Order: sequence, then C-alpha cells, then structure tokens
Amino acid sequence: MFSHFISYSKLGVLPSNPCSHFVHYRTTPFPYIHILLSFFSDSSIDHSPHSHSSTDTNDGFNKMGFRNDHCLVNFESDEGGGHGNSSFTNRNEGTQWVEDTSKIEIHEDEFRHPLVREICRLIERRSAWNPKLEGKMRHLLRGLKPRLVSAVLLSQADERLALDFFYWADRQWRYRHHPIVYYVMLQVLSKTKLCQGARRVLRLMARRGIQRRPRDFCYVMVSYSRAGKLRNAMQVLTMMQKAGVEPNLLVCNTAIHVLVMANRLEKALRFLERMQLIGIMPNVVTYNCLIKGYCDLHRVQEAMELISEIPLKGCSPDKVSYYTVMGFLCKDRRIKEVRDLIKKMEDNNLLADQVTYNTLIHMLSKHRHADEALQFLREAQKRGFQVDKVGYSAIVDSYCKGRRMDQAKEIVNEMFTMGCIPDVVTYTAVVNGFCQVGEVDQARKMLQQMYKHGCKPNTVSYTALLKGLCQMGNSSEAREMMKASEEHWWTPNAITYSVVMHGFRREGKLSDACDVVREMIGKGFSPTPVEINLLIQSLCQKDRLDEAKKFLEECINMGCAVNVVNFTTVIHGFCLKGDAEAALSLLDDMYLSNKHPDAVTYTTIIDALGKKGRIEEATKLTLEMLKKGLDPTPVTYRTVIHRYCQMGRVEDLLKLLDKMLSRHDCKTAYNQVIEKLCSFGNLEAADKLVGKVLRTASRVDANTCHVLMESYLRNGIPLPAYKVACRMFSRNLIPDLKLCEKVGKKLMLEGKSEEADNLLLRFVERGNISSHCLQNS
Repeated sequence: MFSHFISYSKLGVLPSNPCSHFVHYRTTPFPYIHILLSFFSDSSIDHSPHSHSSTDTNDGFNKMGFRNDHCLVNFESDEGGGHGNSSFTNRNEGTQWVEDTSKIEIHEDEFRHPLVREICRLIERRSAWNPKLEGKMRHLLRGLKPRLVSAVLLSQADERLALDFFYWADRQWRYRHHPIVYYVMLQVLSKTKLCQGARRVLRLMARRGIQRRPRDFCYVMVSYSRAGKLRNAMQVLTMMQKAGVEPNLLVCNTAIHVLVMANRLEKALRFLERMQLIGIMPNVVTYNCLIKGYCDLHRVQEAMELISEIPLKGCSPDKVSYYTVMGFLCKDRRIKEVRDLIKKMEDNNLLADQVTYNTLIHMLSKHRHADEALQFLREAQKRGFQVDKVGYSAIVDSYCKGRRMDQAKEIVNEMFTMGCIPDVVTYTAVVNGFCQVGEVDQARKMLQQMYKHGCKPNTVSYTALLKGLCQMGNSSEAREMMKASEEHWWTPNAITYSVVMHGFRREGKLSDACDVVREMIGKGFSPTPVEINLLIQSLCQKDRLDEAKKFLEECINMGCAVNVVNFTTVIHGFCLKGDAEAALSLLDDMYLSNKHPDAVTYTTIIDALGKKGRIEEATKLTLEMLKKGLDPTPVTYRTVIHRYCQMGRVEDLLKLLDKMLSRHDCKTAYNQVIEKLCSFGNLEAADKLVGKVLRTASRVDANTCHVLMESYLRNGIPLPAYKVACRMFSRNLIPDLKLCEKVGKKLMLEGKSEEADNLLLRFVERGNISSHCLQNS
C-alpha cells in the first residue's frame, strides 16, 4: 500500500538520529553557545532584501471567505480534551503530551478519507464561502483526528492554503491542534518561502505549551533560507538559546547547509570549526554540504581534496560525496574526470552500481548531453545492470529538447527491443519534441501509437500537442480538441487553458482568449496575475480599453488573484489615450477592491495630468503618494520635472521637489531640472539653480553646467556662459576646454577681450594649457 511518510530526515541536510526527538531544556543558556552565536554578529552577513513571496500577512481564512467571529473566544470547560478526538483539549492545560513523532506515517486511506476529501473540496470553493459553509467546515473539523488534519494540510497544492486552514482551525472554539499537526505544518512550510508563517507556528507552539525540538527550529531555518534571508535564518540559533534548546549535530548541519546555499562557503567552514569547539563533531552529511559548497563555487579540485581528507577526520565519504562532484562534472561534460572519480570511488570500496549509472544518466540528460548519457547507458548494460524506462526516458527527453528527433525515435524503438516498454512520460517527451520542431502531424501520430501500445495519453501529453498547434497558429483547432477532451478521457488543467489562451493572444484573437479564461475560471482554475496582465496589455495595445477594464472587473468578481500591476496596465492604457478621467476613476476602483496603488501607478496618472496641463491635480496626487509612504522612483522625478518645466511652474516644482527629496533622495534631481529648463529655453530660471548642483561638484554637475553654457551660446549670449565657467572654477571643477574656447571667441566678437583672456588664464593657472599655447592663440 502506498504510504506518505512525513519523515523529518527528508531534509537533505538532516542526518538520521534516533535520539534527535528528545529535547533537553535548561533554565540557563547552555555552555559555550556564545561561541556559535558570536559568529553571526559578523557584519559581513548582510540583510537580504525582503521577497514578496516570503511574507504571509494573512491571519487566517478571512481573505478566503472565512469569518473571524470566533478568534477571540476562549471558554474554559471541563469537557476538554481527549474523549474520542485527541485534537480537542482543555484551554487550561499546561504542557501537552508529545508522542514520538520523528516519523509520522500517513497512509493512502487517510488521504482518501471522506472527511479529508470533503474539507479539501470546501477549501477549493473558498471564493464562494458563506456562514453556512463555514459552519459545515467547523462541524467537519470537530470529527477529524490529528492524522486526518495532517492529511488535509499535506493535500493542499498551495502551501499558503494549508497555513490559512491551520490558522483558521486554531481559532475555533473547543478545538486545539495536536502537537503532530504543528510538526507537520512546520515540515510543509520548510519547503516554501513562507518563513514568517513558520516562525509564527513555532511561537504558537511555545504559547500552547508544546515541546519544541531542535528539528523544528531547523525547519524554520530552512524556510528563511529559501526566502533568501540568511541573517534571519542564522538568528534562529538565538531563538533556540532563549528557548533553552541545545543545538545538536542536526542543527549545525542545517546551519552549514543554509550558509552553503547562500554561497557563504568561508562562513560555513568557520562555523565547522566553532561547532567542534563546543563538542559537536561533524559527520559525512556535514562534509557533503561543504563539498556541494565547493562545487557551487566551481572549486571542484578542493571538493575532491576534501573527499580525500574525510577519512582522516574520523568518518568515510559515502556515494553522495562522489555523486555531488560528478553532478558538477557532468554539467560541464568533463567525462574523463567523471570516470576517474568512479575509479577512485571503487578504490574506496564504494562500487559503482545501478544507482550510480542511473544518477550519471540523469545528470547528463538534464544538461542536454544525451550522447554521453547514452554511453553510460551502454556501459551499464555491459556490466549487467538493467536500465529502466526512467533512464531511457531521460535520454529521450534530452534528445527531444535538443531537436534530435531521429535519435529519440531510435531510443524508443530500442526500448521495445529490450523489453522496456515506453510509458506515458516517454511518449509525452517525443510528442513535445515533435511540436518543438514544428512537426505537429508526427506528434498526432505518436499519440495514436500510444493507444495502439496500450498507453493512454494523459493531460500533459495532450497539453504538449495543443501547445504545438498554438505555436503553428492553429489555436482554434487546439480549443476544439480541448472541448472534446471528455470523449478521449482526459481533463484539461490550468496549464492547458493557459496554453490555448496564449495561443489566441499571440494570434490577435483577444475575444477568444478572454472566453478561454472565463471557461478556465468556470472549471475551477484561476489564471495567474501575469497571465491576466498579458491579456490586458494586448487589449490595451489594440486600443480596446473598455474591454480591458471589463475583463479586469470580471476577473475580480470571479475571485481571481488580481494585483496592482493589472490595474496599472489598464490605467496606463487610458493615459496613453489621453483619457485621464477614466484613469482616475480606475484609481478609485483600486481602493474599492482593496488594491493599493504603487509609485508606478501614481507616476502614470501624474504624467497624464501634466500632459493635460492639470498641474494642480498632479501636485495633489504627488503629495498623496508621499503621504501614503510611497517613495518616488527615478521615473517619477523625470515625469514631474518634465511636466512642471514644460508649464514654466519652476517655483511650484522646487517646493514639490523639496518634499519629494525629503522622502527619497535623488542626487541628480536639480541637474535634471536645469537641463530640462535649458531644453525649454528658460535659461534665467536654470541659471538660478546652478548653485544647487555645484554644491557637490561632481562630474555630473560639470556636464549640467556644460549644457547650460551651450544653451547660452546657442542664444548668442556668451557672457552668462563665461560666468558659469568661472563658478565652476571656484568649485574646483574644470570646464570643457573646447567649449570655453568657443565662449572666448564669442566674447572677443562682442569686444569683451578681458573676460576672454581671463577665462584662458584660469586654464593656465591650473596647468591645463601652457603659457606658450596662450601666446600663440
């Protein structure tokens, strides 16, 4: 029977430790922990930028339709917990009993349990939630055992939904999550960037009196690592210290893994030294992490040297040690070195077996080195190893991606000869390959052959064919095939609909593309914000703005994930058309839809208002943007400066710039103002601002002064240009010599020889030209 294992050793860096689920608490910080913690106070571990995908501000299912009525209910009861359902506990309980959960086994029948399937179905219908459906969910929740709650969490394709369900269930009256559910939730989150959610679950465990093991902190570290937040990941060690949980080898291996994944190998090596100082000795998993770190930095020779040194450090390298280096060598097609490494591995009593050859075949195939993968397949066969259809399929896929369909067909025929019947994965790779080279008819024939050989095409197979049809401009035919899917016993998925939608979009059949999206939503699939935006953008480019706005509203009403970029695209379309009123109306709609405009949205409308001469409204909108805490972008500065200078509103511009610069500095703001004023011929206003740019006396400032001087010369007034040059000299900025020579000649023509001579003398004083050259001139 198929079983789904929630094994805490599934993390690649976590060694199997039968005693790792025991946690030792101390009332004081454990000895020598400062040796590890002081390591992370090093300023060279920088704060990583926050990623949008790493935050999870949703506090439950309220965004999904669940109400928040019961989040503050905290009744005390003696009926508590444990009669029939161990998830229900008394709210006054202290530390809860924790069983050995180092390995939680969820069987297939538990995933298929009627209660689990019904709750998953209700979660999928979150956009249509109402109090009645929530009551049904609450009733079902009370009948769930901890293992079934875990099955619900593991059944969610989107981990954010699992976290939302976890929060919602935790707030229900007379219900308390069993410790197993917390452990499963942390393991699920460790595979995502939802690091804030993982940290919150860990805090909830402390609040609920649930024992926290080193392994649980490791999951939070890994989640932070996936989110690119190295410093936060390492600060989990401080959290462990405050919680009185001792670090063990599992924790140290995870910390080294996190550092290696962030390309901080030197830090990882220093951490290795310090963990040994506090008595935690490394094992082969530790060294395998470091080997991977060396390979990621293309330091293969040092990785191989480390493999040689491992026996001297008290443990022996395993096959993973060698496979890690082989993977890097396969990527660069360094076959000779791979064979040398195999020989070295066998010299250490690690014989190359079927797993070794399968690994090499997959690594080479992954990097499009199909010929070399085939060589190892032949070698494996000569040594008596039987390569399965997975290995063959990898080579077939590699040939297909390289557009070498003849070789791919030869491998498929060989599979029949060897009695290794191709499966749906193999055939789908060939179908996709034919579509990539434009041979859609051959792809159709391959689907027919699948039926002849008793292999039923699946959704991926048909989606590959539909993609080929769309690429050939036959999106209508692809849609007809999708409509007839029930006749051929396959069901389109979100990717299938997306392929057909993009096909219509590329062909310019935007109405059909919108219809496909509506059909897609009707089938329970949601287009991504990127897909929505591409379609909206296409409608705007065709000047079909009303349709774009209507389509956006439909997506919102049908519960699709619409973001600020989608609104901004439509707003930009209206602004290009000159319809500022429609753009402002859509800005109001954003607030009604709980979507907050960003700096790009505001900048787009500000530019449109400025183009219409509605400077007061543009000013008001700019101030509103600053008040909402949005930093103006470089484009915002350019837009505001251009429109205000165009209207000659210099004083208003300077007042507005002061407020913008107090919010977000732009070093070239006044340079842009001077250059823009020069382009509009307002030299007097530009001259008044020269003092602001000469404060920093940079090369950019010099170029701005040159623009102003050239503008004066074009207008036939060299004296102000001379004065600008003198001001540059006073700030130790050397003007362009050729430009000053032009200024001098113009001054001579106007009878101002004294100023002309003085300008050239300034260059002589600074050694830019010799006095001999001056006399000759």
